[in-house]
Amino acid sequence: MSLRVLIAALCLASPVWASEDIADQYPGSALYSKPVEVIPHVWSAIGATAPPTYENSGHNNNLSFVVTGDGVVVVNGGAAYVLAKALHEEIKVITDQPVKLVIDENAQGHAMLGNSYWAEQGVPILAHVDAAHEIAENGHRILEGMKRYNRDKAEGTFVAPPTLTFEDEYIVEMGDFRIEVLHLGPAHSPGDTQVWLPNQSLVIAGDMAFHERMLPIFEDTIVYDWIETWDTYFEPLGATYVIPGHGHPTNMDQVRRYTRDYLVHLRAVVGAHLEDGGDLAGAYYVDQSAYRNLDTFEELATKNAGFVYEQMEFE
Repeated sequence: MSLRVLIAALCLASPVWASEDIADQYPGSALYSKPVEVIPHVWSAIGATAPPTYENSGHNNNLSFVVTGDGVVVVNGGAAYVLAKALHEEIKVITDQPVKLVIDENAQGHAMLGNSYWAEQGVPILAHVDAAHEIAENGHRILEGMKRYNRDKAEGTFVAPPTLTFEDEYIVEMGDFRIEVLHLGPAHSPGDTQVWLPNQSLVIAGDMAFHERMLPIFEDTIVYDWIETWDTYFEPLGATYVIPGHGHPTNMDQVRRYTRDYLVHLRAVVGAHLEDGGDLAGAYYVDQSAYRNLDTFEELATKNAGFVYEQMEFE
């Protein structure tokens, strides 16, 4: 398959690519899947679209890296020491360039617990200041949660905080790449980070953007703000290629449909429910059937509706 055909296939990816029911696509590695080259020199090991399990070793997000010509930049520490080590083994097959920077897309376990491996390698670790705060406050609790499902695969993992932080942007000029590490505004979770490659028109979006699995709304996820950040800052990037936080590389049309448009839809149906005098119990059953094809729909749809109801009740 030519690179052009591969890119076209990736950018037309739809939820039929989803892999919630496949326990492990790469049995020879702790990684859920073998890294693929999305565009020249930009790679990603695509995680499961299921919740973290022992079978997928917690690799249920995307672990990406850029081979710049003068070093490698990794996006996401991974959910455990064993995953970061496995990713590094794959990188060393592809290039002899050293890993010079690791970027955590947020403070969730699958983004930062593998920092423990990278810290042992002496690699600088970058995160947004809000993510760094979350890691300091909740890192050990998150680690204990990972140990419960990963058991022996948690060996070697410890909480390694970022060694570098930023507020709005952090620019990396390395080799042939300009890499803009951005915090565009409030979205999915504190310290959400996007990695923008302007010369390649590719964004490693983190949890700003979903398309194969249903996005989760947390207690501190303010949906109105997420939509505003999308419309004001994320959409204007005009990315041609999107590596989302979860699921295969795709394009803006797909992530807009299943992220921004889903959030707008959910606020609309919950708003209508409120106008009709509906209560929280009834909000769980608002119509989300247009998104039933997404992985984790059964686990998340009703929870999402409940959080949005609570946010909108006193607007």
